[in-house]
Amino acid sequence: MPLLSVPVLDISPFRTGEAKARAAVAKAVDTACRDIGFLVVSGHGIPEGLLRSVEQVTREFFDLPEAEKLAVLRPAPNVSRGYVGLEGESVGRSRDTSAKVGDLNESFMIGPVDPPAPDYSHASEAGQHFAENLWPTRPAALRGVYTQYYRAMGDLAAQLMEIFAVALGLPSDHFADKIDKHISRLRVRNYPAPRTPPRPGQLRAGAHSDYGSLTILATEDRPGGLQVCNVEGHWVDVPIVPGTFVINIGDLLARWTNDHWVSTLHRVVNPEDADAAESRRQSLIFFHNPNYDAEISCLPTCLQPGQQPKYSPTTSGEHLRHLFVTTQNVA
Repeated sequence: MPLLSVPVLDISPFRTGEAKARAAVAKAVDTACRDIGFLVVSGHGIPEGLLRSVEQVTREFFDLPEAEKLAVLRPAPNVSRGYVGLEGESVGRSRDTSAKVGDLNESFMIGPVDPPAPDYSHASEAGQHFAENLWPTRPAALRGVYTQYYRAMGDLAAQLMEIFAVALGLPSDHFADKIDKHISRLRVRNYPAPRTPPRPGQLRAGAHSDYGSLTILATEDRPGGLQVCNVEGHWVDVPIVPGTFVINIGDLLARWTNDHWVSTLHRVVNPEDADAAESRRQSLIFFHNPNYDAEISCLPTCLQPGQQPKYSPTTSGEHLRHLFVTTQNVA
């Protein structure tokens, strides 16, 4: 019987335990990634104080006057940096190009804070993956706190990719040289308490799957939250457990595993009218993406005898570019 809800797993034994404990964690992760594509992890090693600092400066940023936020407005649709205002995007367009209404959130994005050597980061194939970050003047602490958090999330993602490798029957370092110059994004979102009813079909974030290898989410337990579509087609709430992160795999990793693991549809729903006043919510989202030139082709352990890969080989950069352009080209 497949998992129909999102499991909560302690991954600390993988970091500190013996081979048997590491194997048990990897097995549980494999089950979650095959059945529902989501898991909630404790024992991750990220300091609580760092998370609180990021939450605080994020709230201070979104509380700024609109003019200050617009000073770091995203410079172009193909540049994943800066501020995007309320209803400025519709993530559901990646799955349903007929979606016309924007999502009921605002966001701010940064990319790599420690770019590799110029011959790699400025190569033509790099595109905008290592574009300069835009930093607001206020809060003064934001740049330093976000830089620290981005690095911590990169380390946690590397740890998760090690667990994933073992769960997929690969050497633990299989992904290491494919993520050492990763092109990940930190995106913080603010879901304000609604002041007017949503338009038909409008959600806080429409149904979509993520593009990359994995996503690390820290969020609040407020009305109008995250839901996942399980294998039976039912929308189920993702548990928000203090001190944990929500992890999900993206389209790229599903493709890498020949769909052995699933990149699951998820959405952020609107609060009920009675809960609207208390429904302001913010999320810290780290979209982990491998090096832009990492080859994405069917992993050997995900192909049964006589089977053929479902997908042609591509690269991380090309995969992400294709999905992003598909989304942005819709008016």
